[in-house]
Amino acid sequence: MTGFTDLGYARVDTDRESRQGLPEVVYAPGKRPAEIAGIVTELLARGTGPVLATRVEADVAAAIAVPGGTYHETARLLVWRPAAAGSFRVCIATAGTSDWPVAAEAEAVAAAIGLSTDVVRDVGVAGIHRLLAARDELDRADAVIVVAGMEGALASAVGGLVACPVIAVPTSTGYGAALEGVTALLAMLTSCAAGLTVVNIDSGFGAAMAAHRLAQVVAKPR
Repeated sequence: MTGFTDLGYARVDTDRESRQGLPEVVYAPGKRPAEIAGIVTELLARGTGPVLATRVEADVAAAIAVPGGTYHETARLLVWRPAAAGSFRVCIATAGTSDWPVAAEAEAVAAAIGLSTDVVRDVGVAGIHRLLAARDELDRADAVIVVAGMEGALASAVGGLVACPVIAVPTSTGYGAALEGVTALLAMLTSCAAGLTVVNIDSGFGAAMAAHRLAQVVAKPR
């Protein structure tokens, strides 16, 4: 048994669901609609879990001829066979409205793979009282995904308030010295709130998958 299927243009990792609890996720950019459809069809046939295609533009989504998919336009996510919501709760907190497309990806991916989600929007540190007003949502979370651009300070603020894991997502939001997310990335990496997990710039997907790995460990029989 090879654990993958060779489609010629892709070697589909059909063994990933048994290793990690989710099928391989399809990254759409650089692939033709027919190639995405072929990979998705193979994943649906060879597993039972949710099948996702990320960073799918609307015109590409319309051209993918695989029945049963749901398209989340802001998140640019196509989902087949979404998982039912489980007990592991993730709160997605955004610093500003401009960070929402990245947060939407995190929320849509998290929901599709079976995490329960809350969303707290526009609670950046320029008005810290907005964050403090959301303490109930933060405190009931098993993990918090913080999505912030500019100077990325929201991750440190949340990291100092909650005891649960905090997954920080720097975004490319901001003026010149924000350096398309590099400033927020470096700020999050050097946060004085110990133990933050930091994913790549604009990677709502990466944050949701980090939360999934945490949920898998929590659910593992002891």
